Amino acid sequence: MAALGFVGGEGMSDLITMDDLSNDEILEILDAAERLLPVANGDVYAPLLQGKVLGNLFFENSTRTRMSFESAMKRLGGEVVNLSSVGSSVAKGETLYDTMQMVDGYSDIAVIRHPRQGAAQYSADAIEIPVLNAGDGAGNHPTQTMLDLFTIRQAHGTLEGLNVVLVGDLRYGRTTHSLSHALVRFGAKLTLVSPESLRMPTEIVGDLQSHGSDVVESENLAGAIADADVIYMTRIQKERFPDEDEYAKVAGIYKMTADDLAVAKAGMIVMHPLPRVDEIDPSVDSTQHARYFQQAFNGVPTRMALLCRSLGVEVPKEVGE
Repeated sequence: MAALGFVGGEGMSDLITMDDLSNDEILEILDAAERLLPVANGDVYAPLLQGKVLGNLFFENSTRTRMSFESAMKRLGGEVVNLSSVGSSVAKGETLYDTMQMVDGYSDIAVIRHPRQGAAQYSADAIEIPVLNAGDGAGNHPTQTMLDLFTIRQAHGTLEGLNVVLVGDLRYGRTTHSLSHALVRFGAKLTLVSPESLRMPTEIVGDLQSHGSDVVESENLAGAIADADVIYMTRIQKERFPDEDEYAKVAGIYKMTADDLAVAKAGMIVMHPLPRVDEIDPSVDSTQHARYFQQAFNGVPTRMALLCRSLGVEVPKEVGE
């Protein structure tokens, strides 16, 4: 059976930040995810990971990330063991290091979401099996970035030179931190729309600009819609605010409706990592621009490709043959 392996596919590898992937590797993973779409849809059974066990470690709430990793592993013939801080020895005071030692013995690969920035790298350093970062505090969320890139390329046919508007909580939003770094590597122009208190951290903006990116900061969403190829909405994350009064000042500051999109390009897409609160009105759901539910589904084929890469398993050119 002809197969296309990943760069370095013979070994196992972590994914902690997008810096762990070259541009060529990103595109190669997206191509593999495209080939895995029939498997993600349940139309084809391809037990590429049969006999492998995924340790799903979620110390923060999750719907899409947790379920899509589990679906991805099971549709590829693998098994999943789940752990959360509720109902485990973490509640008894077990350290993250000790927990990871157990996971190292029970699993072939681990996915971790943790409220502490840096926890994913710490975990990867502590054990031998590969670790995928599913979000570490306000740090990074590279597997979300990969499904976002997949969705953008699916809609536009390319990642090169797009005008992308990131909206909402850019200070604490790990999805926008990871995505912005990835987009500038493909020549994107970025418009960062947020209230003053939730602006993208200055060190990230400086890094984006040092890579030659055209970065514009604004508080005006309406003025950015007409020229956008992608509008990436995010919710204001109440759980990240140390002060509830500060949250109240910015809650609900950006709300997109279908009427707002009258000036948008025909091919412009609206994305959101979900869950949404009130920043995208349901009237947007039925427009040609809405892509957030497809985006959430795209987590399955993309995470399939990432699991295969980290485990050193080749994805066939023709999946199912």
